[in-house]
Amino acid sequence: MSLIFRSIPRIVYKGYERLLTQEVQSEKVPRHVAIIMDGNRRYARKLGQMTSYGHRRGADVTESVMEWACEIGVEYLTIYAFSTENFNRSDDEKDKLFDLIKLKFDDIVVDERTHERKMRVHAIGDIDKLPESLRESIDNVELVTSVYDKFNLNVAIAYGGRQEIVQAVKEIAYKVETGEIDPDTIDEETISDHLYPSKSAALPDVDLIIRTGGDERVSNFLPWQANGSECAAYFCAPFWPEFRKIDFLRSIRVYQSRMREKHQRATIRAAQFLKALGKAEIEEVRQHSKVKN
Repeated sequence: MSLIFRSIPRIVYKGYERLLTQEVQSEKVPRHVAIIMDGNRRYARKLGQMTSYGHRRGADVTESVMEWACEIGVEYLTIYAFSTENFNRSDDEKDKLFDLIKLKFDDIVVDERTHERKMRVHAIGDIDKLPESLRESIDNVELVTSVYDKFNLNVAIAYGGRQEIVQAVKEIAYKVETGEIDPDTIDEETISDHLYPSKSAALPDVDLIIRTGGDERVSNFLPWQANGSECAAYFCAPFWPEFRKIDFLRSIRVYQSRMREKHQRATIRAAQFLKALGKAEIEEVRQHSKVKN
């Protein structure tokens, strides 16, 4: 009998997961999801483990999230693996983390799922600051996956949002000085085209940003792509290694709820505008349209 009772939470969880999946797939899903994977170290401390244990468990969850994102039709997934501020950590922690990231990049190259998903991988950030062996793995995974474009994985490593904008401004300024860019033609698209990853195409605007670990801030992550698009945000308490599929699906549902609210507001505003115009003004608009046509 005890076995039956122990299996009930698992059964309930799977049922809720299926329900959430059906709900989110019935509406438009975000094209670009960005994730701040926070809480690996605190998770390890909670269990009395070394920091590296938390990073390894977190890496396993990252692989699962890639699968979940592919399943529901997300086109771009950007994950925050290592910020410019993380360089302040101990050499031992940095070395182990860089080794882990290198291992995961190498695994992606030979993983059959990479090619089944037609997944393209980019590393975005100040890559020159990374160890040579890691840079070689990055070059290799980017080369091997360059033929794909169905699902895009962007790994933000040695990344800082303000730094990204500064380097873009410097590059644009240099091109203005050399005559490659006319300053009068500089617009938002020009800046976007000079942000990471500059080797191919600019990242599209972020539709949904997720942060685990309990903090409700975006930590200098994709400020141009996220804040400019007024993306939806989902903050949750679980540490990254504890992040579950239902947490991911709930975040998608938050995005969809926001989109419905924006559509409703636009519809109400349009109706109020027409009401305020009155019949005479509406007829004048119609006559003006006829004349133009």
